[in-house]
Amino acid sequence: MAKKKAVRPRGAARVAVTRTPPAPPPPPRIPRAFPIVGVGASAGGLEAFSALLEHLAVDTGMAFVLVQHLDPTHESALPDLLQRKTSLPVSAVTDNLRVKPNHVYVIPPNTHLGIYKGVLTVGPRKAGASPPRSIDVFFEALAADQHDRAIGVVLSGSATDGTLGLEAIKAEGGITFAQDSSARHDSMPRSAVAAGCVDFVLSPAQIAQELARIAKHPRVNAGAGPLPPRPADSPAPDDVFNKILRLLRNHCDVDFSLYKSSTIERRITRRVVLSGHQTLEQYADFLHGNAKELDALYSDTLINVTSFFRNPDAFDVLQRKVWPALLQQRGMDPVRVWVLGCSTGQEAYSIAMSFIEAAQKFPRPRKLQVFATDLNEASLERARRGLYGKHLVDDVSPERLRRFFT
Repeated sequence: MAKKKAVRPRGAARVAVTRTPPAPPPPPRIPRAFPIVGVGASAGGLEAFSALLEHLAVDTGMAFVLVQHLDPTHESALPDLLQRKTSLPVSAVTDNLRVKPNHVYVIPPNTHLGIYKGVLTVGPRKAGASPPRSIDVFFEALAADQHDRAIGVVLSGSATDGTLGLEAIKAEGGITFAQDSSARHDSMPRSAVAAGCVDFVLSPAQIAQELARIAKHPRVNAGAGPLPPRPADSPAPDDVFNKILRLLRNHCDVDFSLYKSSTIERRITRRVVLSGHQTLEQYADFLHGNAKELDALYSDTLINVTSFFRNPDAFDVLQRKVWPALLQQRGMDPVRVWVLGCSTGQEAYSIAMSFIEAAQKFPRPRKLQVFATDLNEASLERARRGLYGKHLVDDVSPERLRRFFT
């Protein structure tokens, strides 16, 4: 049979067939920023956790990471027990777990938690580490990762775990809580309050209510979308910040205009949220003639984190290069060191210890004078006393503890 040929009518136009290019892929979705709440407890923690979750709103948009001192040799039933107290999903943390809002995460036994870019990491706890510092470890990581979106809560527990972590969170512009006298064991919350790093001292139920209030604040919710439009006649944010800095300068005679702008804005925004005002303009008006709030803002602005022998690499260079060069110089004039912002004194004392260790290698060492200054009078008073809780010397070597501490 003859094969038929395809034909085209005479004079018909040729039709060009083109392939439609594929649509470009949608831009990657940027996750909304949201606050992450670290909650630490030890003895009496189940009762405190339960009371917090029972009163916690289910739509705060926050994530909650619970850190408790658990028996390292037994599987924890804590997630199952807490799930009965809330309709929020409760789960044990697994390694490389991305945190989601309106979820509750519980630390596994015998581990330390970290967090990086909103992803929880799990590592083994150091063998023989006693007392455990699981809460401090996570809170410090949370502060470094989330900055002003970190919130720390210390509930019932013995010893002092959580104090250093709350200090780190507050220094980054985050908000801090401690349980009040309702704590079955009050050593942990009392330690944090005594350190001056707690914004609210409340019962677990009241903490839940305050978290719900904070969650609705437009400054906290900025990650959910654009802030409401600013009225046309309202001043620009920079003008309001400058106005607040002028009020602060007139009150305390300190000019913060050259302070790191991102840091000072975080600290001011923190006070806006804590004081219950919705806008910078409202807060600036609130500051007028309000000595108590100006004192609080001044104190917040001066917050810093310090510890003995912080930045070990710097102290290593001091020990190996700087001190020997100075000690080899002729003359018996004392070596003078000025610690400009000494906070509660740990850096000044660390420098003195480091110098003494280096000077013992020289037959006729020079004397040392350390000048320590700070704008925060309360911090200076603690530095003068030289009294530090045991948790503040956890990272000091046994040799230095024996030689330099009583």
